Amino acid sequence: MLLTPDNLQAIGLTLKVATLTTSILLLIGTPLAWWLARSGSWIKKPLAALVSLPLVLPPSVLGFYLLVAMGPHGPVGQWTQAMGWGVLPFTFAGLVVGSVLYSLPFMVQPVQNAMAALGDRPLEVAATLRASKLDTFFHIVLPLCKPGLITGTIMSFAHTVGEFGVVLMVGGNIPGVTRVISVQIYDHVEAMEYGEAHRLAAVMLGFSFLVLLVLHTYNQRSQPRSP
Repeated sequence: MLLTPDNLQAIGLTLKVATLTTSILLLIGTPLAWWLARSGSWIKKPLAALVSLPLVLPPSVLGFYLLVAMGPHGPVGQWTQAMGWGVLPFTFAGLVVGSVLYSLPFMVQPVQNAMAALGDRPLEVAATLRASKLDTFFHIVLPLCKPGLITGTIMSFAHTVGEFGVVLMVGGNIPGVTRVISVQIYDHVEAMEYGEAHRLAAVMLGFSFLVLLVLHTYNQRSQPRSP
């Protein structure tokens, strides 16, 4: 058998986390990108820096502070306990929260760039037709920013699949609950099971190459052709 049941379980859990994380990022990242692209508020630059922080911050650092914040004595942990939800570290929900925060810039930045490049003209035309802001956003902005949305979706999904530091710190290594592909590979290497590690790593390598190939192909096709 090419992959063991444990490896297949890790793959399934990883895809589940990545799908849920990407869906959440689409919901919160798209309006956030629109605000960052259009706002003139003084808080725009600090917020943009905060969103981009996972790009430069070591995953273990982000994971550590998330662990403290969501722990029993942290502000988030105290709130979730007061709501009757318990604490989030070493749970599937905590894994998703950490993944959303760590992959946030991979969704926001491509969408923000697409929205910033949109310009004012389409919005002005929509305003002359008395379209509401909500109609303009859903029927003008989002269709015109489709390449940025697709890029952000693909990059967020792929980045979540490849996470290691944050998921290990926040989720731990619980089979069937928080043990994702990257952690499973780490376990195989620690146990000197290099054959199993190689097979699972090859799956990740093929997936990463395929994602980048699809992304580059789409970007090339979506670019306007010169006359």
